[in-house]
Amino acid sequence: MIVTAPVVVWFRHDFRLADNAALTAALETGAPVLCIHILDDAAGQVAARWWLGRALESFDAALRPLGGRLHVFHGPAIRVLPAVVAATGARAVFWNRRYDPEGRETDTRLKAMLKERGTPAHSFAGALLHEPWTVRTRMGQPYHVFGAYWRAACQMGHERPPLPAPERIAFATPDPAGLPPTVEVGAIGREMRATGWTAGLEEAWMPGEAAAQEALEQFLDGLLEDYARDRDFPARPATSGLSPFLCWGHITPAQIRQAVVARPHAAGLAKFMAELGWRDFAWSVLFACPDLLSRNLRPEFDAMAWRRDREGLRAWQRGRTGYPLVDAGMRQLWRTGWMHNRVRMVAASFLVKHLLIDWREGERWFAHTLVDYDPASNGMNWQWVAGTGVEAAPFFRMMNPLIQSRKFDPSGAYIRAWVPELAGLSDAQIHAPWLAGGVAGYPAPIVVHEAARERALAAWRALRGQAEG
Repeated sequence: MIVTAPVVVWFRHDFRLADNAALTAALETGAPVLCIHILDDAAGQVAARWWLGRALESFDAALRPLGGRLHVFHGPAIRVLPAVVAATGARAVFWNRRYDPEGRETDTRLKAMLKERGTPAHSFAGALLHEPWTVRTRMGQPYHVFGAYWRAACQMGHERPPLPAPERIAFATPDPAGLPPTVEVGAIGREMRATGWTAGLEEAWMPGEAAAQEALEQFLDGLLEDYARDRDFPARPATSGLSPFLCWGHITPAQIRQAVVARPHAAGLAKFMAELGWRDFAWSVLFACPDLLSRNLRPEFDAMAWRRDREGLRAWQRGRTGYPLVDAGMRQLWRTGWMHNRVRMVAASFLVKHLLIDWREGERWFAHTLVDYDPASNGMNWQWVAGTGVEAAPFFRMMNPLIQSRKFDPSGAYIRAWVPELAGLSDAQIHAPWLAGGVAGYPAPIVVHEAARERALAAWRALRGQAEG
């Protein structure tokens, strides 16, 4: 038992010292702080698990110079957290809020359980510019159109500036006796490296708060000015690369907003801030529609004649569709855990409309392979592409991968980077290698665009006919 009762700070997707409201509030109590993470295994999210492992290592390393460490426990949070509180005699628990349905349910149950035992649990905002329930219509309803949502959000302003990182922390030193089972901070990293799958992730990313700040500075210094013009071209280093750092809480939207608006004359400022707003909008949609990942938000699509095509799905997953831009994106995803946003849209459209495969199959694959996976953005964006969600693109609008390739990767530089077997083709040939007689080792298109388009439109017309009938 610890002589002086501590307070517990439970870190989840908030691995940072600066602008961490839960940590700041815990320090203000004056009690020693026990910093914990609870490893409650999530099946299927392999790339995300790799990032989590590296995030734990990075955050623990940031705590060490301050005289403390991160204690990692293993098991269901609903059981582990009360056990930690009981073993340490903690006087209070602090955490930053989650907004996904499972996280909200768990946190609500834990608050009730801890309150019954006389231990208050305090939760705080910090993951978004605006919490999901705060931006509402005049009738108090959630917005379904982003433009209206973002105008309302901008009129609300922003509640607070980012909090500074603490200069010192008084850490608790718990007696391991009676505590739940712990996991060594580096265990996940070793586990993932042993799979032999993570070399590309290791090469592409350096998780952590310091890396997030460095990425932000690089973006502001060299890329923000041209962001609106260049962001759709995947071969250009025009995007911020901040999405996984935001996802894992190494940096907050408030920190990014403060840094961006300090450069008011940058041409790309408004567009970049709108992208942060789109992320908030997605979380507001998930908050209002907890079954976003499993249900068509437009119920007429429940009768859609999706195809069961295991070979087509596998070809798409492995970047073997025969359409170079789609394959380049899927290979980038497999190798690095990330894909350029324009190419995400093209690849998603190909799966849903060219192959007529249910959007939920794509959502699950992205959940498996994205280091920046969050259920709100992923679910809403897949439904946007499929035409089944809020403010969705109409189903009959299909992205032609050949036109998209020629328009947004005109020199083929992006394709050459990820589909090296096509590197010898000319800039004109690389977008449609089948027109040049094909390339050994690279597949012919698994579906002809014109035929796929007609098949998708026929399915859509049949769906409309059922709805009208």
